[in-house]
Amino acid sequence: MKSPTKSTKTTQPPYVGLDPDIAATQLECAMGTADFARIAQACASGRQDLESRGLEENGNRSLRLFSTWEITRYLIPVATGHFRRVLKENPDLPQGMSETSGGAKWFTLDEVLQLRAHFGAKGSKAKDYRPYRPDGLPAKMLAVANFKGGVGKTSTAAHLAMSAALDGYKVLVIDLDSQGSMTSIFGGQVQDEWQTVFPLLARHYARTLQSDNQARAARGEVPQPLDDTLSSALQVKAPELIQKTHWPNIDLIGAQLNLYWAEFQIPVWRMNARGWRLWDALTESLDEDGILDEYDLIFLDTPPALGYLTINGLAAADILLVPLGASFLEFDSTGRFFDMLHATFGSIEEAENIAARALGREGLAFEWDAVRALITRYDSSQQAELAALMQSYLGPTLSPHRQGFTALIGQAGEQVQGIYEADYRDFNRETYARGRETFDATWAAVKSLIIGAWRRDELANQRAAE
Repeated sequence: MKSPTKSTKTTQPPYVGLDPDIAATQLECAMGTADFARIAQACASGRQDLESRGLEENGNRSLRLFSTWEITRYLIPVATGHFRRVLKENPDLPQGMSETSGGAKWFTLDEVLQLRAHFGAKGSKAKDYRPYRPDGLPAKMLAVANFKGGVGKTSTAAHLAMSAALDGYKVLVIDLDSQGSMTSIFGGQVQDEWQTVFPLLARHYARTLQSDNQARAARGEVPQPLDDTLSSALQVKAPELIQKTHWPNIDLIGAQLNLYWAEFQIPVWRMNARGWRLWDALTESLDEDGILDEYDLIFLDTPPALGYLTINGLAAADILLVPLGASFLEFDSTGRFFDMLHATFGSIEEAENIAARALGREGLAFEWDAVRALITRYDSSQQAELAALMQSYLGPTLSPHRQGFTALIGQAGEQVQGIYEADYRDFNRETYARGRETFDATWAAVKSLIIGAWRRDELANQRAAE
């Protein structure tokens, strides 16, 4: 006698058998243009709520304190005992503060920078207390770019800026993305496009138009008038646009939605003045206003598109960094991004050089000290094979360092702050040390490019002077 078999019920996938009448009752009313404003306002309210997590009661953002352990391990290369002895022998130096009697000493980053300067002047000449920066050379500009969103572009740029600041460099961050994410990270407040890089680009164009008008007048032609926008831009200087941040050695030129207007205005200007070298607008404006001497490093966060703002950022950059994930789609998209860079900058060079040859002038050739792709959000257990394949194709263009994703990164993101802004007491020392390792290694790889490029420039200047 056979035992009875159990009936099996096949579970249908959730998209099978949906009832149109029920679906219709669950659907909200049709939405119109005005609803976009409502959704945008809801997002703005949520953004303000999230941003407030990193703010103090007075609405300002402040940088956390740094302990003696953290300073001597990461920031100033001295033994903890020697560090304490130096403070005791020099009571005029910052002494830090203790939260409990006899507890650990904590210092502001500004105090750390003062201590670093003291060790640099009085300490062992065999140690690098101060970061390398040759005298007489301009700041190095680094653009972080990719036209695929979600690759960690802004977070990479922000963490590199913070790494450089902790290393003792004076940093300027320029947000070229009208979404303003970098501006939010550093607590910037930007009311309109006149507090962004827009007036610097407009000023550069206005100068070209003035020069063209002089040539027109010499030929007896009617000059093109400067409108109110251009006349106002001629009065703006870069230092007026720079905001202080809660980092003592990181300043910001922020962005907001109106900056996107530049993408429509720049081609109009270009049509009116064919000789305007729009790709030089940002570089020459910063140089003219002394910004390249005022700062050590300038980080440019570009929009996720190859528009005019991105072209300005890439043309200004000495070093180009391209973040991407270890996935086929991001690898494929990044390849197309480099293809577009080749086509875009190649076409600019070709057009300019036709005119240069006709006039007997030197031709245009864009050049970068280094170009590196960086793998972000890396999971070694899942992506090692693909990352190795990407490395085999890209070779030295792909940095061999993989920027891993850790719990520290996730928790810091939830608190609207960089991982260097996270207090290790919220974890423990070991977790904190492991969490920041991947960003420290990223900075080490990028810093090597920076100081190598500076040294190469320094040696070239020495040879030219001989």
